[in-house]
Amino acid sequence: MAARLTVVGSLNTDLVIKAPRLPEVGETVTGGEFSTYPGGKGANQAVAAARLGASVAMVGAVGPDDFGRQLREGLTRDGIDTAHVTVIPQTPSGVALITVDPRGQNTIVVASGANWKVTPAHVDAARESIARSRVLLAQLEIPLECVVRAAELAHEAGCRVVLDPAPAPREPLPERLLRLVDVINPNEVEARALTGISAGDEQGARRAAEMLIALGCRNAVIKLGSRGAFVAGGEIRRMLPAIPVEAVDTTAAGDAFAAALGVALAGGADLLAAATLANVAGAISVTRMGAQPSLPTRADVDAFARGRGIAL
Repeated sequence: MAARLTVVGSLNTDLVIKAPRLPEVGETVTGGEFSTYPGGKGANQAVAAARLGASVAMVGAVGPDDFGRQLREGLTRDGIDTAHVTVIPQTPSGVALITVDPRGQNTIVVASGANWKVTPAHVDAARESIARSRVLLAQLEIPLECVVRAAELAHEAGCRVVLDPAPAPREPLPERLLRLVDVINPNEVEARALTGISAGDEQGARRAAEMLIALGCRNAVIKLGSRGAFVAGGEIRRMLPAIPVEAVDTTAAGDAFAAALGVALAGGADLLAAATLANVAGAISVTRMGAQPSLPTRADVDAFARGRGIAL
């Protein structure tokens, strides 16, 4: 039986322009190709988890517009339970405006729309789904009170909480949330926002991970992009090297990583093995354009790992 996960988070439509470079403040850059993709950190992680073989339920909100309808239909095509994706009347669905340069680096601005109308009551309505899950995946693109409530329900049910603290919080996360987190997996920007520590290299990532554990998280995995990932939990303190690939678009790479981490943990893997799978999933995703179109299947991951001599 497939491991079951519940994702509580955002659903957005990504409007993407490939540009020769990212614009500076006040500058207009004549871009190139324009594309529309389904996205949102929550929905991306749900799709990634489903493609990796998990049974997935999504909790979130969209508006009664074409974007919302398309987002729900896309999740359904990937076999995701959308019973708790609420349609909020008279509210637009979330939209992200994304610029991508030739190196795959991006800038993202999000209009949250219905995502910011998610309430703890919506989360409570999904209590049974969370209780039946092995892992809860959460991010920070919906109101924080909803993330806290989801983590509380998961903790009460013995469901592990994996928190991707993105986008980087402007204020410290509440201690009551951090103490419910089994694995936190920030990138270096988010790690600095949470700890005040520059996590751009192994030494900094180690210090940031130790602080996150001291703040209450049981384990920490710091994503360092092209430098790899630092894994900290129990007696483990290990730097996983990056997997060299030619990056096309880094959008959703962190979501691929978080989802793979959650799927592996739900399947009984230890933290280091889970982070290894996540490292592969994230590497594959940056070689493809778009958020959800870039997310690999389990067959993709296994084939890539065999080709690189990576044991999963």
